[in-house]
Amino acid sequence: MLLVDDVLLFPLKGLIGIFEKIHQMANTETSDEKYALEKLMELQLRFEMDEIGEEEFRKEETKLQAKLNVLRESDE
Repeated sequence: MLLVDDVLLFPLKGLIGIFEKIHQMANTETSDEKYALEKLMELQLRFEMDEIGEEEFRKEETKLQAKLNVLRESDE
């Protein structure tokens, strides 16, 4: 009977694993200073390679800087 239970619950367990990974990634994005710094460097590189314009760069840079400030203030 356990094998049947495992087979029937496999899709549910897979979905739970996916949702846990999404939660972990969202948590990292909202609370990890290192992640925010990496995104800022990625943004700078995209700007230097002319993938984005100056206006979009400035807008995104402002958002990331504000996020970094909040994260640094919460660490203190």
